[in-house]
Amino acid sequence: MDFDWVMDFLRGMVKPVAALAVVLMAVALSYFQKLGLEGEMVYSIFRAFLQLSVIGFVLQFIFTQANSGWIVLAYFFMVSVAGYTAGQRAKHVPRGKYVAGASILAGTAVTMFLLLVLNVFPFTPRYIIPVAGMMVGNAMTVTGVTMKRLRDDIKIQLNLVETALALGATPRQATLQQVKRALVIALSPVLDNAKTVGLISLPGAMTGLIMGGASPIEAIQLQIVVMNMLVGASTVSSIMSTYLCWPAFFTKAHQLEIHVFRSD
Repeated sequence: MDFDWVMDFLRGMVKPVAALAVVLMAVALSYFQKLGLEGEMVYSIFRAFLQLSVIGFVLQFIFTQANSGWIVLAYFFMVSVAGYTAGQRAKHVPRGKYVAGASILAGTAVTMFLLLVLNVFPFTPRYIIPVAGMMVGNAMTVTGVTMKRLRDDIKIQLNLVETALALGATPRQATLQQVKRALVIALSPVLDNAKTVGLISLPGAMTGLIMGGASPIEAIQLQIVVMNMLVGASTVSSIMSTYLCWPAFFTKAHQLEIHVFRSD
């Protein structure tokens, strides 16, 4: 097996190591300002360095394989980690990790399927894994916020929801405003980012292409696709999470599960 890419990787790490000077500056400022963040800064950078180095070798291996099963395996790994992370954010939602994982899987899988059917991306590791990573990451954030916000809003307005249920409303009808509010709050950052993309900052995908030598026209074409898929995947995932949360918030008799809203 050709391991020349390992030496290329080590030679390429010279600049990232040199860039640690910026981190040292941040650590020094934290020390003199008595923020107490020095250890966390060093740990965070070390962890990022280790994680990115490992994933670099893993991706290098996957990119050289002809078996598409590696793409599916990498995708499910990302969804699993994202579901766990989003579930941690909404830890008071019963079975939150499973709800988040299923929601992220649904939103990203549907979006990816449409992109493949429309021949926007070829089904190769070099395209699918980075694209899936961006979608899963955004869906993770949106799903976690949606679930947490929905549970918190229902908790704040328990009396209002119980009154609606007593008057004959279904759980969906009784919590319609809370669901809408949770979705709006969760999706607003994604939509705001889409509105200001290119005006305030150049997104990662676009910047990477330009720095890699691609023309700005090619870069913006890809970035438009990326923004479209992020909005689609995030919307499907967040809405799906609200539907999957409902059974945990209500009994079969359409009454609130009060213990869900008392645990903090």
